[in-house]
Amino acid sequence: MTASNDPALATLLPLLERIATALERAAPRPEPVVDTEAADAFLWGPERRLVPVPKVSRVEMGLLTGIDRNRDTLAENTARFAAGLPANNALLWGARGMGKSSLVKAVHAEINAARPEGARPMKLVEIHREDIEALPDLMALLRADPHRWVVFCDDLSFDADDTSYKSLKTALDGGIEGRPDNVLFYATSNRRHLLAREMVENERSTAINPGEAVEEKVSLSDRFGLWLGFHKCSQDEYLAMIRAYVARYGLAVDADRLRAEALEWSTTRGSRSGRTAFQFIQDLAGRLGQRLD
Repeated sequence: MTASNDPALATLLPLLERIATALERAAPRPEPVVDTEAADAFLWGPERRLVPVPKVSRVEMGLLTGIDRNRDTLAENTARFAAGLPANNALLWGARGMGKSSLVKAVHAEINAARPEGARPMKLVEIHREDIEALPDLMALLRADPHRWVVFCDDLSFDADDTSYKSLKTALDGGIEGRPDNVLFYATSNRRHLLAREMVENERSTAINPGEAVEEKVSLSDRFGLWLGFHKCSQDEYLAMIRAYVARYGLAVDADRLRAEALEWSTTRGSRSGRTAFQFIQDLAGRLGQRLD
C-alpha cells in the first residue's frame, strides 16, 4: 500500500518528515577534527575550537631591550617546560607597552628555533579574555595531544560582578585533574592581582568573614608561580630601543636628528615605552620611504 492509496498515511508522512528534520537540527554537531600540525600557533575561538594562525605578529627577541631580566627568566622557564621539566605558570604584569605580550610570542619562537632536530615544536594558543570561561574545555582538549602547549591570554583582568575568574582558578590548579602536564598558562595584565580594587572592597564589605573573602580574590594570582613586573622605561632605555630598531631595519638617519625626533615623539604622547618606540620607528620609516621587512 502506498501513501497515495492511504489518505491517513499521506497526511502523516509530511509530519514525520518535519519531525526528522527538527531532530537533525537539534542533534549536536560532530566535533571538528583538529590538526595540531597545521601551525605552531592557534587561536581558541568563540566556537570553542582551535583556529590555526599561519603567521604570528611578533617582535624579534633581540629587539626587546630594557627588559633583560624578565626576558631571561621567562625564556628559562619556557625552555624547561619545552624539555619536559617542571615549570611555572607566569603572570607578566605592569606598565602598558613594555613588551609583555611581545615577550611571550618572541620566547615561543626562540624555543622552537633552538629545538633539537626531530623534536616536536612547542605550540602557542591564545585565548581571549571574554572566552576565559572556556579555558577548562581547552585544557581538556590539549591534555591528550602529544605536543607541549603554552596557553596565552593577553590583557587579563576581571571587573566587578565577573565570576569567570573561578574558571581560571579551577583550570590552573584547583580542578580534580589539575593542569595537564603538557600545558603552561601565561597571562599579561596591567594589574598585579588581576582583580579591580572595588571588586575586593565589595567582597570585604558584604562577606561574613571579610578576611576570607579577600583571600578568595587574591588567591587567583597565587596560581601563577612566576610573577614578572614591567615598569616604565627611562629616557636612556627608550633611546636604546629606538637605536636597536634603526640598526635592525637599516634606517638611514643622522644620530642627532634621531634623538631629537624620538624624544619629541615620546613627549607629545606622554609616554616612553617599547610600543611608543616602535610607533616612532614606523613613522620614521614611512617618512624616509623605507619598508620595515
